[in-house]
Parts: sequence; structure tokens; C-alpha cells
Amino acid sequence: MLNTGKKTFVAAVTAFAMAASPAAAKVKIGWTAWSDAEFVTKLAKQILENRVDEEVELVQTGIAPQYQGVASGDIDVMLMSWLPSTHSDYMSDVGNKVVNLGILYGHSRLGWIVPDYVPKDQLNSIADLKSEKMADKLDGTITGIDPGAGLTRLSKKAIEEYGLKDVGFNLQTSSGAGMTAALKRAVDNEEWIVVTGWTPHWKFGRWDLRFLKDPKGSLGSFERIHAIAREGFYQENIDAAMTLARMNLPLEELQAAMFDAQETSYEEAVDKYIENHQKRVDYWVTGEIE
Repeated sequence: MLNTGKKTFVAAVTAFAMAASPAAAKVKIGWTAWSDAEFVTKLAKQILENRVDEEVELVQTGIAPQYQGVASGDIDVMLMSWLPSTHSDYMSDVGNKVVNLGILYGHSRLGWIVPDYVPKDQLNSIADLKSEKMADKLDGTITGIDPGAGLTRLSKKAIEEYGLKDVGFNLQTSSGAGMTAALKRAVDNEEWIVVTGWTPHWKFGRWDLRFLKDPKGSLGSFERIHAIAREGFYQENIDAAMTLARMNLPLEELQAAMFDAQETSYEEAVDKYIENHQKRVDYWVTGEIE
């Protein structure tokens, strides 16, 4: 009878402890609807859920709130910190309130892009745009993306430094999807267009495009894309943090996967990438090299 009571007491204490213990926290990953960010974020989500046994919540928001979310601890991690130039102002704002987990991919670049059918002898550099004839040809429009994007800030700087307002040019902000929709319409009709863009991006797999030269360097040089996390994330969830820290994708593979995502879906493209790169994914999860 005493033994039975003891078992009952132990069971009651165990049940109470289980009820009182908080459920395992979700890993909150912030992202913005840019093609490279969407692929990498959904790739990380699937790996963390299927291989590291984590529950993941994706938090879609603008790039500025994303940095603030990581700095405040409302978001655990973001996988799209463009450094050293593009997001330098955001990084300056958050200071030492975030932790850099490492480089996800490199040799990326920002710039202004035209379809390759636009003759090089007429338009091969941003400097070539400084004429009223060019402004008329392009309706005075540089087609951009999100108002809060680092590329938008740098594009406004380029318009100023190249004196393009003097001949009638303005930056038309929209979104990543709006930019590619405008590019598609122009290419379908073989019209001239200048869009703000970056690599990696699936549009380079779909159309023949080229960057305009930037002799003043207004749009910066090559960039590296980092994973950044809130303070304490590494200590509290070392398996997830180390998996994300080991993630690194060759640019050509990422760009091909992004094109696959446009042809099918991001989920299918993620499945295909994991299936075709099992040893690499194993290393991201385990840290062991076969």
C-alpha cells in the first residue's frame, strides 16, 4: 500500500512537472519575399524540421523590421544580411545586439540590369543614361524594388551621383515581383528597360540579361550574404545554430534552384536540392565530412 502511494505521488509530481514545463520554442526565421531569401529560408526550414527536430515558424516582413526583430529578440534568425555595403546602415542601427553566424553564399552583386538585346554601343554603363534621348527612350524610369531595400537606397545614390535627375530620370519603387513583372513585359515586346537587380536571381536563368557598368561604384561591389541571429540563440539552441552556421551554397547552384522554384514551386525546388546534395546537407546537420 505504501509502495502504491509512492508510485501515485511520483506520477502526480511527474505530470505536474510536464504540465508546468514550457513547450519547446519554435525557431522563428525572418524573411522578405526576395527569390534568393525565399529559397534559402525554406531550405533551412525543411532541414531544421526534418533533420534537427526543430519546429520552425517563418516570419515574413520588410527588411528593416527584420533587423529590428532579430535585435529585439522577437525573431531568432534571418538569412539575408547583405554585407559589407548593402545593409550596412541596418547593421549600424542594431550594433552588437545581433550575432553573425556566418556566410551563406558569396560573390553576389547589386546593379542595374538591361536585356541583352539593348545594344552595348548605345547603353553599356550607367553613365550612358545621362541624356534626354535616353530618358525619352526609357520613359525616365529606373524600375526598382521595395522602398526599404538597401538596393533602393544605393540606386537613389546612383541617380544623384550620375546626375540622372537632370535629364528626367526617377526611380520607380515597387517590389521584387513588380520589378520582374515589368521586366517580363518589356522582354516580351523587346522594349528597352533598366531594372535594379542582383545576383543570385532566377531572372538570369530565364532571360539574357547583363549588368550596366558602374564606373563611379555607386552600387558597391561584390557582397556576401550572412545569417544573423539574436543574442543568446546559439547558447539556447546550439544544434539549430550550428546547422545554420554550416550552411553555404555555391552561387551557381542557388541560382539554378531559384529558377527551378519559378518553374515548379519553392517547396519542390527545396526537395530537389536536398535530394541532389545529400552529402552537403549531411555536413550542415552533423558537421562531419565523409
